[in-house]
Amino acid sequence: MTNALTVSICLPTCDRPELIVECLDSCLAQSYPHIEILIGDDSHDDRTERLIGTRYAHDARIRYLRNDPPLGQARNVASLFARASGTLVMLIHDDDYLVIDGVARLVALWRRYPHLEVAFGDQYEVDAAGRVDPRRSARLNAAFHRTRAAQGMQSLPGRTGLVQMFPNNGWMALATLVRRVGYREDAGACCDFVFGVELCLAASHIGYLHEYVSYYRKTRMSISNSTRVSTSAAALAAYSFVRGLPLDASLEDARRAALRRLAPIVVSLHARHHAPLAALRVALDHPDAYAYGLSVRLCYHLSLIARALLPRSLHRDKRRAAACATNTHTIPITPPASTCVSRSNASAAD
Repeated sequence: MTNALTVSICLPTCDRPELIVECLDSCLAQSYPHIEILIGDDSHDDRTERLIGTRYAHDARIRYLRNDPPLGQARNVASLFARASGTLVMLIHDDDYLVIDGVARLVALWRRYPHLEVAFGDQYEVDAAGRVDPRRSARLNAAFHRTRAAQGMQSLPGRTGLVQMFPNNGWMALATLVRRVGYREDAGACCDFVFGVELCLAASHIGYLHEYVSYYRKTRMSISNSTRVSTSAAALAAYSFVRGLPLDASLEDARRAALRRLAPIVVSLHARHHAPLAALRVALDHPDAYAYGLSVRLCYHLSLIARALLPRSLHRDKRRAAACATNTHTIPITPPASTCVSRSNASAAD
Protein backbone atom coordinates (compact mmCIF):
# COMPACT_ATOMS: atom_id res chain seq x y z
CA MET A 1 0.00 0.00 0.00
CA THR A 2 1.09 3.58 -0.63
CA ASN A 3 1.77 6.18 2.05
CA ALA A 4 -1.15 8.31 0.85
CA LEU A 5 -4.01 6.14 2.03
CA THR A 6 -7.32 7.98 1.99
CA VAL A 7 -9.48 7.54 5.07
CA SER A 8 -13.27 7.86 4.93
CA ILE A 9 -14.51 8.92 8.37
CA CYS A 10 -18.11 7.75 8.68
CA LEU A 11 -20.27 9.77 11.06
CA PRO A 12 -23.88 8.61 11.59
CA THR A 13 -26.02 11.10 13.50
CA CYS A 14 -29.56 11.39 14.84
CA ASP A 15 -31.02 14.41 16.68
CA ARG A 16 -27.76 15.50 18.32
CA PRO A 17 -26.78 18.87 16.86
CA GLU A 18 -25.45 19.96 20.24
CA LEU A 19 -22.89 17.11 20.24
CA ILE A 20 -22.01 16.63 16.58
CA VAL A 21 -20.06 19.91 16.51
CA GLU A 22 -17.39 18.55 18.85
CA CYS A 23 -17.26 15.30 16.92
CA LEU A 24 -17.06 16.97 13.52
CA ASP A 25 -14.50 19.55 14.66
CA SER A 26 -12.29 16.73 15.95
CA CYS A 27 -12.47 15.07 12.52
CA LEU A 28 -11.59 18.27 10.70
CA ALA A 29 -8.67 18.92 13.09
CA GLN A 30 -6.95 15.63 12.29
CA SER A 31 -3.23 15.90 11.61
CA TYR A 32 -3.56 13.32 8.84
CA PRO A 33 -4.50 15.22 5.65
CA HIS A 34 -5.98 12.54 3.39
CA ILE A 35 -9.51 12.28 4.77
CA GLU A 36 -13.13 12.66 3.76
CA ILE A 37 -15.95 12.96 6.28
CA LEU A 38 -19.27 11.34 5.43
CA ILE A 39 -22.32 12.31 7.49
CA GLY A 40 -25.54 10.32 7.43
CA ASP A 41 -28.26 12.34 9.17
CA ASP A 42 -31.22 10.38 10.52
CA SER A 43 -32.60 13.35 12.48
CA HIS A 44 -36.31 14.00 12.74
CA ASP A 45 -35.93 17.76 12.26
CA ASP A 46 -33.64 20.05 10.26
CA ARG A 47 -31.46 21.42 13.08
CA THR A 48 -28.41 19.34 12.11
CA GLU A 49 -28.93 20.07 8.42
CA ARG A 50 -29.03 23.82 9.09
CA LEU A 51 -25.96 23.56 11.34
CA ILE A 52 -23.92 21.77 8.66
CA GLY A 53 -25.09 24.24 6.01
CA THR A 54 -24.14 27.35 7.99
CA ARG A 55 -20.99 26.23 9.81
CA TYR A 56 -19.34 23.78 7.43
CA ALA A 57 -20.67 24.62 3.96
CA HIS A 58 -17.29 25.63 2.57
CA ASP A 59 -15.28 22.59 3.69
CA ALA A 60 -14.96 20.23 0.73
CA ARG A 61 -13.92 17.34 2.98
CA ILE A 62 -17.47 17.04 4.32
CA ARG A 63 -20.11 15.07 2.40
CA TYR A 64 -23.45 15.46 4.14
CA LEU A 65 -26.65 13.55 3.37
CA ARG A 66 -30.03 13.86 5.10
CA ASN A 67 -31.95 10.58 5.23
CA ASP A 68 -35.64 11.25 4.65
CA PRO A 69 -37.23 9.10 5.92
CA PRO A 70 -34.65 8.03 8.52
CA LEU A 71 -32.89 4.76 7.78
CA GLY A 72 -32.30 3.51 11.33
CA GLN A 73 -28.89 2.92 12.89
CA ALA A 74 -27.76 -0.13 10.93
CA ARG A 75 -28.91 1.03 7.49
CA ASN A 76 -27.52 4.51 8.11
CA VAL A 77 -24.07 3.13 8.90
CA ALA A 78 -24.25 0.72 5.97
CA SER A 79 -25.12 3.60 3.64
CA LEU A 80 -22.06 5.51 4.84
CA PHE A 81 -19.85 2.49 4.11
CA ALA A 82 -21.34 2.32 0.62
CA ARG A 83 -20.62 6.01 -0.03
CA ALA A 84 -17.02 5.85 1.21
CA SER A 85 -14.39 6.40 -1.48
CA GLY A 86 -11.33 5.91 0.73
CA THR A 87 -9.16 2.82 0.96
CA LEU A 88 -9.74 2.81 4.70
CA VAL A 89 -12.93 3.40 6.68
CA MET A 90 -13.20 4.79 10.19
CA LEU A 91 -16.42 4.97 12.24
CA ILE A 92 -17.13 7.61 14.88
CA HIS A 93 -20.55 8.16 16.48
CA ASP A 94 -21.97 11.66 16.80
CA ASP A 95 -21.60 11.87 20.60
CA ASP A 96 -17.97 10.68 20.57
CA TYR A 97 -14.89 12.31 19.03
CA LEU A 98 -11.31 11.71 17.92
CA VAL A 99 -7.91 12.45 19.38
CA ILE A 100 -6.25 15.06 17.13
CA ASP A 101 -3.78 12.54 15.67
CA GLY A 102 -6.00 9.48 16.08
CA VAL A 103 -6.28 8.88 12.34
CA ALA A 104 -2.53 9.28 11.80
CA ARG A 105 -1.72 6.83 14.59
CA LEU A 106 -3.86 4.09 13.08
CA VAL A 107 -2.81 4.74 9.47
CA ALA A 108 0.81 4.35 10.62
CA LEU A 109 0.06 0.72 11.47
CA TRP A 110 -0.56 0.02 7.78
CA ARG A 111 2.98 1.19 7.02
CA ARG A 112 4.32 -1.14 9.71
CA TYR A 113 2.09 -4.08 8.74
CA PRO A 114 1.32 -3.94 4.97
CA HIS A 115 -1.17 -6.82 5.15
CA LEU A 116 -3.19 -5.22 7.96
CA GLU A 117 -6.97 -5.33 7.55
CA VAL A 118 -8.29 -3.89 10.84
CA ALA A 119 -6.74 -1.59 13.45
CA PHE A 120 -7.92 0.02 16.69
CA GLY A 121 -6.58 1.72 19.80
CA ASP A 122 -7.67 2.83 23.24
CA GLN A 123 -10.66 5.00 24.17
CA TYR A 124 -10.83 7.81 26.69
CA GLU A 125 -14.02 7.73 28.75
CA VAL A 126 -15.68 11.14 29.09
CA ASP A 127 -18.87 12.24 30.81
CA ALA A 128 -21.79 14.10 29.23
CA ALA A 129 -19.91 17.40 29.57
CA GLY A 130 -16.81 16.01 27.85
CA ARG A 131 -14.66 15.74 31.00
CA VAL A 132 -12.02 13.02 30.72
CA ASP A 133 -11.59 10.66 33.66
CA PRO A 134 -8.08 9.13 33.32
CA ARG A 135 -8.66 6.40 35.91
CA ARG A 136 -11.99 5.33 34.48
CA SER A 137 -10.43 5.42 31.01
CA ALA A 138 -7.64 3.09 32.11
CA ARG A 139 -10.14 0.72 33.75
CA LEU A 140 -12.38 0.78 30.66
CA ASN A 141 -9.57 -0.32 28.37
CA ALA A 142 -8.19 -2.91 30.79
CA ALA A 143 -11.68 -4.39 31.23
CA PHE A 144 -11.81 -4.99 27.48
CA HIS A 145 -8.32 -6.50 27.29
CA ARG A 146 -6.74 -3.37 25.81
CA THR A 147 -3.40 -3.45 27.65
CA ARG A 148 0.24 -2.87 26.82
CA ALA A 149 0.89 -6.61 26.87
CA ALA A 150 -1.75 -7.13 24.16
CA GLN A 151 -0.34 -4.51 21.77
CA GLY A 152 0.52 -5.57 18.23
CA MET A 153 -0.90 -8.11 15.81
CA GLN A 154 -3.58 -10.35 17.28
CA SER A 155 -2.91 -14.07 17.05
CA LEU A 156 -6.64 -14.90 17.22
CA PRO A 157 -8.42 -12.13 15.27
CA GLY A 158 -11.89 -13.56 16.01
CA ARG A 159 -11.27 -13.39 19.77
CA THR A 160 -10.77 -9.62 19.44
CA GLY A 161 -14.41 -9.14 18.52
CA LEU A 162 -15.93 -11.75 20.81
CA VAL A 163 -14.42 -10.36 24.02
CA GLN A 164 -15.17 -6.79 22.89
CA MET A 165 -11.54 -5.81 22.73
CA PHE A 166 -12.54 -4.30 19.38
CA PRO A 167 -14.25 -0.98 20.30
CA ASN A 168 -17.67 0.24 19.19
CA ASN A 169 -16.10 3.11 17.24
CA GLY A 170 -12.79 4.86 16.61
CA TRP A 171 -11.56 1.80 14.72
CA MET A 172 -10.17 1.64 11.17
CA ALA A 173 -10.47 -1.09 8.53
CA LEU A 174 -10.15 -1.77 4.84
CA ALA A 175 -13.22 -0.39 3.07
CA THR A 176 -13.61 -3.54 0.97
CA LEU A 177 -13.75 -5.72 4.08
CA VAL A 178 -16.16 -3.37 5.88
CA ARG A 179 -18.58 -3.38 2.96
CA ARG A 180 -18.37 -7.15 2.64
CA VAL A 181 -19.28 -7.67 6.30
CA GLY A 182 -21.90 -4.92 6.47
CA TYR A 183 -24.16 -3.76 9.29
CA ARG A 184 -27.05 -6.11 10.09
CA GLU A 185 -30.40 -4.41 10.49
CA ASP A 186 -31.84 -7.48 12.22
CA ALA A 187 -29.34 -7.03 15.08
CA GLY A 188 -31.22 -3.96 16.36
CA ALA A 189 -29.50 -2.13 19.22
CA CYS A 190 -26.82 -4.84 19.16
CA CYS A 191 -25.66 -4.01 15.61
CA ASP A 192 -22.36 -2.42 16.71
CA PHE A 193 -21.37 -5.53 18.65
CA VAL A 194 -22.53 -7.95 15.94
CA PHE A 195 -20.61 -6.00 13.30
CA GLY A 196 -17.46 -5.99 15.45
CA VAL A 197 -17.60 -9.74 15.97
CA GLU A 198 -18.29 -10.52 12.32
CA LEU A 199 -15.61 -8.10 11.11
CA CYS A 200 -12.98 -9.68 13.37
CA LEU A 201 -14.04 -13.20 12.38
CA ALA A 202 -13.72 -12.23 8.70
CA ALA A 203 -10.26 -10.64 9.10
CA SER A 204 -6.92 -12.44 9.20
CA HIS A 205 -4.71 -9.50 10.23
CA ILE A 206 -5.84 -7.25 13.10
CA GLY A 207 -3.58 -4.81 14.92
CA TYR A 208 -4.05 -3.18 18.31
CA LEU A 209 -2.28 0.07 19.28
CA HIS A 210 -1.98 0.77 23.01
CA GLU A 211 -2.50 4.50 22.53
CA TYR A 212 -5.59 6.68 22.83
CA VAL A 213 -7.25 7.44 19.50
CA SER A 214 -10.82 8.42 20.47
CA TYR A 215 -13.13 9.66 23.22
CA TYR A 216 -16.12 7.56 24.27
CA ARG A 217 -18.87 9.65 25.84
CA LYS A 218 -21.16 7.98 28.39
CA THR A 219 -24.54 9.69 28.38
CA ARG A 220 -28.08 8.78 29.35
CA MET A 221 -28.96 8.88 25.65
CA SER A 222 -26.53 6.13 24.65
CA ILE A 223 -28.18 3.10 23.10
CA SER A 224 -26.83 0.69 25.71
CA ASN A 225 -28.13 2.85 28.56
CA SER A 226 -31.53 3.68 27.09
CA THR A 227 -32.37 0.01 26.49
CA ARG A 228 -30.84 -1.38 29.67
CA VAL A 229 -34.13 -2.35 31.37
CA SER A 230 -35.97 -3.19 28.16
CA THR A 231 -36.62 -6.76 27.00
CA SER A 232 -35.03 -5.75 23.70
CA ALA A 233 -31.82 -4.66 25.48
CA ALA A 234 -28.59 -5.06 23.53
CA ALA A 235 -27.24 -7.53 26.09
CA LEU A 236 -30.05 -9.99 25.41
CA ALA A 237 -29.44 -9.84 21.67
CA ALA A 238 -25.67 -10.10 22.13
CA TYR A 239 -26.02 -13.12 24.43
CA SER A 240 -28.24 -14.96 21.95
CA PHE A 241 -25.95 -14.05 19.07
CA VAL A 242 -22.79 -15.30 20.78
CA ARG A 243 -24.42 -18.55 21.91
CA GLY A 244 -25.54 -19.35 18.37
CA LEU A 245 -22.31 -18.51 16.54
CA PRO A 246 -20.59 -21.35 14.69
CA LEU A 247 -16.97 -21.04 15.84
CA ASP A 248 -13.68 -22.82 15.39
CA ALA A 249 -12.55 -24.79 18.44
CA SER A 250 -9.73 -22.28 18.97
CA LEU A 251 -12.34 -19.59 19.76
CA GLU A 252 -14.43 -21.50 22.30
CA ASP A 253 -12.52 -19.91 25.20
CA ALA A 254 -13.35 -16.50 23.75
CA ARG A 255 -17.02 -17.48 23.46
CA ARG A 256 -17.03 -18.51 27.13
CA ALA A 257 -15.39 -15.23 28.12
CA ALA A 258 -17.99 -13.26 26.15
CA LEU A 259 -20.89 -15.15 27.72
CA ARG A 260 -19.34 -14.77 31.18
CA ARG A 261 -19.47 -11.00 30.75
CA LEU A 262 -23.01 -10.96 29.35
CA ALA A 263 -24.69 -13.59 31.53
CA PRO A 264 -25.21 -11.52 34.73
CA ILE A 265 -26.76 -8.68 32.74
CA VAL A 266 -29.10 -11.13 31.00
CA VAL A 267 -30.05 -12.73 34.33
CA SER A 268 -30.94 -9.31 35.73
CA LEU A 269 -32.98 -8.38 32.67
CA HIS A 270 -34.96 -11.63 32.69
CA ALA A 271 -35.68 -11.33 36.41
CA ARG A 272 -36.82 -7.73 36.08
CA HIS A 273 -39.16 -8.64 33.25
CA HIS A 274 -40.90 -11.48 35.08
CA ALA A 275 -39.02 -14.35 33.43
CA PRO A 276 -37.46 -15.91 36.57
CA LEU A 277 -37.02 -19.40 35.12
CA ALA A 278 -35.14 -18.02 32.12
CA ALA A 279 -32.99 -15.97 34.51
CA LEU A 280 -32.25 -19.03 36.64
CA ARG A 281 -31.31 -21.13 33.60
CA VAL A 282 -28.78 -18.52 32.44
CA ALA A 283 -27.31 -18.20 35.95
CA LEU A 284 -26.94 -21.99 36.27
CA ASP A 285 -25.43 -22.24 32.78
CA HIS A 286 -22.68 -19.78 33.70
CA PRO A 287 -21.47 -20.39 37.27
CA ASP A 288 -18.10 -18.93 36.32
CA ALA A 289 -19.82 -15.56 35.86
CA TYR A 290 -20.50 -15.62 39.60
CA ALA A 291 -17.16 -16.99 40.81
CA TYR A 292 -18.82 -20.39 41.21
CA GLY A 293 -21.18 -19.18 43.92
CA LEU A 294 -18.76 -16.91 45.77
CA SER A 295 -20.00 -13.68 44.21
CA VAL A 296 -22.19 -11.22 46.13
CA ARG A 297 -23.77 -10.42 42.79
CA LEU A 298 -25.19 -13.95 42.66
CA CYS A 299 -27.01 -13.41 45.96
CA TYR A 300 -28.51 -10.21 44.61
CA HIS A 301 -29.62 -11.82 41.36
CA LEU A 302 -31.11 -14.79 43.20
CA SER A 303 -33.13 -12.32 45.26
CA LEU A 304 -34.38 -10.74 42.03
CA ILE A 305 -35.34 -14.16 40.71
CA ALA A 306 -37.14 -15.05 43.95
CA ARG A 307 -39.00 -11.75 43.84
CA ALA A 308 -40.01 -12.36 40.23
CA LEU A 309 -41.47 -15.74 41.23
CA LEU A 310 -43.96 -14.03 43.56
CA PRO A 311 -47.42 -13.31 42.12
CA ARG A 312 -47.70 -9.79 40.72
CA SER A 313 -50.65 -9.10 43.00
CA LEU A 314 -48.37 -9.70 45.99
CA HIS A 315 -45.88 -7.18 44.58
CA ARG A 316 -48.65 -4.60 44.36
CA ASP A 317 -49.81 -5.29 47.92
CA LYS A 318 -46.27 -4.93 49.24
CA ARG A 319 -45.75 -1.64 47.42
CA ARG A 320 -49.02 -0.26 48.74
CA ALA A 321 -48.20 -1.37 52.28
CA ALA A 322 -44.78 0.25 52.05
CA ALA A 323 -46.34 3.43 50.70
CA CYS A 324 -48.83 3.53 53.55
CA ALA A 325 -46.09 2.97 56.13
CA THR A 326 -44.01 5.74 54.62
CA ASN A 327 -46.87 8.21 54.52
CA THR A 328 -48.46 7.48 57.94
CA HIS A 329 -46.66 10.42 59.54
CA THR A 330 -46.61 12.65 56.53
CA ILE A 331 -49.01 15.61 56.19
CA PRO A 332 -50.64 16.00 53.79
CA ILE A 333 -51.14 12.31 52.95
CA THR A 334 -50.34 11.54 49.30
CA PRO A 335 -53.07 9.59 47.47
CA PRO A 336 -52.01 5.91 47.04
CA ALA A 337 -52.04 6.07 43.23
CA SER A 338 -49.20 8.58 43.18
CA THR A 339 -46.99 6.58 45.53
CA CYS A 340 -46.31 3.80 43.06
CA VAL A 341 -43.05 4.11 41.15
CA SER A 342 -43.28 3.30 37.46
CA ARG A 343 -41.30 0.19 36.53
CA SER A 344 -39.78 2.06 33.60
CA ASN A 345 -38.33 4.63 36.02
CA ALA A 346 -37.04 2.09 38.54
CA SER A 347 -33.32 1.72 39.14
CA ALA A 348 -31.50 -0.16 36.40
CA ALA A 349 -28.77 -1.50 38.66
CA ASP A 350 -27.72 -5.06 37.90
